[in-house]
Amino acid sequence: MPCAAAGPQLDGMTWPEVREAIDGGSTTIVIPIGGTEQNGPHMALGKHNVRVARLAERIAAQLGRTLVAPVMAYVPEPAGHMRFPGTISVSAEAFTGVLAGAARSLRQHGFRDIVLLGDSGDYQPLLRQLSERLNREWAGGGARVHHAAAYYQAAATDYPQLLRAEGMSQAQVGTHAGLADTSLMLAVDASLVRMQRLHEASPQTGVAGDPSRASAALGQKGVDLIVDKAVAAIRQSVGARR
Repeated sequence: MPCAAAGPQLDGMTWPEVREAIDGGSTTIVIPIGGTEQNGPHMALGKHNVRVARLAERIAAQLGRTLVAPVMAYVPEPAGHMRFPGTISVSAEAFTGVLAGAARSLRQHGFRDIVLLGDSGDYQPLLRQLSERLNREWAGGGARVHHAAAYYQAAATDYPQLLRAEGMSQAQVGTHAGLADTSLMLAVDASLVRMQRLHEASPQTGVAGDPSRASAALGQKGVDLIVDKAVAAIRQSVGARR
């Protein structure tokens, strides 16, 4: 069976398929990084994991010759989220240690461009620091880590700007599990949203924003924007070193 039939997901491939993909020029791989955390009473704990996995697939498809590693689901979480059952937090050292080990493994197998794609804001500085550290360590060795900061920038800044331009207030858009977050989830996987509980959203239930007017249509605009911005930035970063 041709390697291409296996798809871009690393954990759906056999090792000969991975080797064939690398030998065939698929030397870029995306490591999606999510998080397992509370998202209010209306949205599942796996929001970040599912969202970054689906968007990573789209990004890889647009980039071409790009595989997608399994999602990193355990990340450092702010203390506020730990008040809600189900949130899982790990230390910064454990988080960066696992990512560094994964990146080194992928480099050993022949991947040359390793992209860190983080769906949450709290660990973005850690991703930047890790990419800088590994790039110093690997200087002159032919492989490089790329922190795709534009992905999170698009989700956290550009998409909310788009929503405000369409008449939504910042109080509705929010910063956590509000209209922006919930609309993205409805576009990516609506099964993770409990529509009957949208009215329960409040700061006391872990929400910053008002998801009551969230829709898949609004979310799709965000998905397209985030993917396009990320693809452009990754292409520029990968191309700049070649």
